[in-house]
Amino acid sequence: MMGQFVLCNLFHRPVRTLIGVLAIAVEVMLVITIVGLTSGMLQETAKRIEGIGADIMVQAPSAQMFMVMTGSPMPIKIGDKIKELKYVQYVSPAFLQFNTSGGVETIWGIDPASFRDVSNGFVFLEGRDLQGPDEILVDDWQAKAKHVKVGDTYTLLNHDWKVVGIVEHGKAGRIFVPITTLQELVGGRDKATIFLVKCTRPEHTNDAIDEIKALLPNHPVRPVKEFMSLMTSSNIPALQTFINAMIALAVSIGLLVIFLSMYTTVLERTRDIGVLKSLGASKLLIVRALLAETTLLCFLGIFAGIGLSYVVRASFLKLFPTLSILITPEWMLRAGLIALVGALIGASYPAWQASRKDAVEALAYD
Repeated sequence: MMGQFVLCNLFHRPVRTLIGVLAIAVEVMLVITIVGLTSGMLQETAKRIEGIGADIMVQAPSAQMFMVMTGSPMPIKIGDKIKELKYVQYVSPAFLQFNTSGGVETIWGIDPASFRDVSNGFVFLEGRDLQGPDEILVDDWQAKAKHVKVGDTYTLLNHDWKVVGIVEHGKAGRIFVPITTLQELVGGRDKATIFLVKCTRPEHTNDAIDEIKALLPNHPVRPVKEFMSLMTSSNIPALQTFINAMIALAVSIGLLVIFLSMYTTVLERTRDIGVLKSLGASKLLIVRALLAETTLLCFLGIFAGIGLSYVVRASFLKLFPTLSILITPEWMLRAGLIALVGALIGASYPAWQASRKDAVEALAYD
């Protein structure tokens, strides 16, 4: 009986019901997409760092959790000192420049020969490795996003580069240029952002780390395999705050829409509530009916929001092929619970108001 009553109430005003479902769906979609976008990009970046094949990464003293994305804080000659250590086989300097013109991307300036030693080289889908000073490699995702092919001119940092190769994604960055050319363009001659280190044997990684720390006591030295565990929103300054703020905004939207929807529902059903009370309905029964209606509305919105998240992800990936959006069952459940709690809070006051209405006054309401 209660279920039939709730369903009839929902379908009595289909447009308002649809608006409520859409509000919950947008709330759920925002939570899933925002978290999925940040966690997806972090995990994808970590996989690309681990995909280099190096054992150790040496950073500058000023580096935060991961790496300095701009600037060139270390003399490149440090690499020669690291290479002399007992458990170090190869060292490759990398110069990283964060570029925001035409998109957010990190340019990797590399020395092709030493980078091959450390990483076993790229997997080429087209073209060849870097040879000249104005040549550039892009991975397949970047090539798809920018619609470039081997032989094209790629303008970056107000400089024209010739695309000589398209490589398989998953190793370091998406854009690779000769380190010396990039140093000259940004005023970082003989500087490096990070050093990639290959040990004599994988089991010597900890020994090599101890040697490097003794040589460079103020420099962060990390096993590359740690980057996946380090790549979390809580380890990046202000990122978790941003995620929490966006979730709070999404919840506020859902809560306000549900509150407005249920409040107008109570006003429209004043006479109906009076009839129920005259027939002996208790306050608890009326509150339960309205909260049950909200719960059903919320569940419809949650399922719609999960479906909408996949639609939004597909649209984003079509427009921006280099993005990575990770949708997980854990955050589907969290987003659903957040939406449900917010909706019930939003419906609580209207339900309480409905339960307090006097039966005689409600029946006389016009």
